Amino acid sequence: MDDRTPVLIGAGQFTYRGEPGASPSPTALLKIAAERAALDAGLKPEALAGIDTLAVVGFTIDAPGGGRLVPHSTNPPATLAKRLGADPAYAVYSHMGGNSPQQLVNTACERIAKGETQFALVVGCEFLGSATKRLQRGLGFADWDDAEDLPEPQRIGDPRPGTTPYENAHGIGRPINCYPLFENALRARDGRSIPDHQKRLGELFAPFTQVAAKNPDAWFPIERSAEELVEVTDRNRMVGFPYTKYLNAIMEVDQSAGVLVTSLAKARELGVPEDRLVYLHGCADASDLWYPIDRQDFHSSPAMRLTGKRALEMADVSLADIGHIDIYSCFPIAVEIGAEELGLDLDDPRGLTVTGGLPYMGGPGNNYAMHSIAVMMQRLRDDPGSYGLITANGWFLTKQSTGVYSTTPLKGPFERQDPKLIQAQIDALPHPVVIEQPKGAATIETYTVVHGREGYMMGIVVGRDSEGRRFIANTPTDEATLRGLEASEAVGRTGTVGRSEDGARNIFVPD
Repeated sequence: MDDRTPVLIGAGQFTYRGEPGASPSPTALLKIAAERAALDAGLKPEALAGIDTLAVVGFTIDAPGGGRLVPHSTNPPATLAKRLGADPAYAVYSHMGGNSPQQLVNTACERIAKGETQFALVVGCEFLGSATKRLQRGLGFADWDDAEDLPEPQRIGDPRPGTTPYENAHGIGRPINCYPLFENALRARDGRSIPDHQKRLGELFAPFTQVAAKNPDAWFPIERSAEELVEVTDRNRMVGFPYTKYLNAIMEVDQSAGVLVTSLAKARELGVPEDRLVYLHGCADASDLWYPIDRQDFHSSPAMRLTGKRALEMADVSLADIGHIDIYSCFPIAVEIGAEELGLDLDDPRGLTVTGGLPYMGGPGNNYAMHSIAVMMQRLRDDPGSYGLITANGWFLTKQSTGVYSTTPLKGPFERQDPKLIQAQIDALPHPVVIEQPKGAATIETYTVVHGREGYMMGIVVGRDSEGRRFIANTPTDEATLRGLEASEAVGRTGTVGRSEDGARNIFVPD
């Protein structure tokens, strides 16, 4: 192999379960994961001072419009580098998106193959669990020493928000409201009854809980039955129809994970044992049509299909050659569409997660896939020569990054395809015309019913007007209307759409 062949040499994870008033700061969480990655590679933590590249996954709290409610560094890479005693020539902080960990690893490997990087740390964390409790209990953050006001970091990734103001006005800007739209569209496409589909959702995620129960880093290491996952109870309320609480990713966690990526020459210089080395054999990155309202439909993902195809082609393996799989699992629909686009059965005997998934292992903001990579590295070391497939998803089934890994050395040079090639195919796909102020007869294309802790809140409809143009609307908020949307299939149901009395939104009234 070429000395510039990129290789992953170490991975570290950390889950904090202690009192929120003593929780580690964001930088401390990052540092713990980084030091554990060094130890995993057989290195002393002091070796981290030698990194020349540092990529930190963006904190959820730094999403556009989020404000700075919790004190933390305005330049996380710079603050972390200082704590590590490092001075990386290339330091970046990602924009929002759960695809970021895989995308950053793809980028680091490309830089190494080009000779631009020798020793990289890719790391991220989430701290909303303790931060939220500190705010609620008035505990303050005096013990967090990383609230530094520094120059803005260099950012990497796509900075666009995930939804438009038009979508936000109708409630689609929240994942718990948007992902159910895809789920209900898939159910209707398949002609499955609501009870049968609920049963399918439970059966899909029950095996995920079994994996999480055996994962020492899982936030909820609890095995649950298929029936328990979908039965509505006081502890498992409906959130966004058809998803109960147990089917939703949980972002209020305190978790971190990171990986070390070097050139093969650097790994050998550092003395990393050969049995620690894991290679990225294939990768790809692309986004579906950016805003949900513009998608071709709500039950497919060309980006998942094409990035999966490209990553396997680059690795020169087929899906049958893959021994270990982790499909991004923020909500069931991400797994269902991901599996379909890759050609996997939902009951594939290999399983569809190595961690336990975001609702059970934990949904650490944008950094979940870093945990996938860390666990996958150990799976592959334990099963030398096998291949592992990871998918990572950002925004609303929007941004997709895929990786294929193995302990098997690369047969040739690492050559990442320019993501623009796949992106051009996706951007050229036809999609519906959107009308922002529809009026008159209309039909539901997909929908959801949003619940709060106290019960029904609102209905969200994506529909088509009489000319086939797509629109978004809310429904009347009376319980009879909302309950009716959950009682029987509403996709294809007709009604009338027009503006609300205050002119701020569209309202769809079912027939």
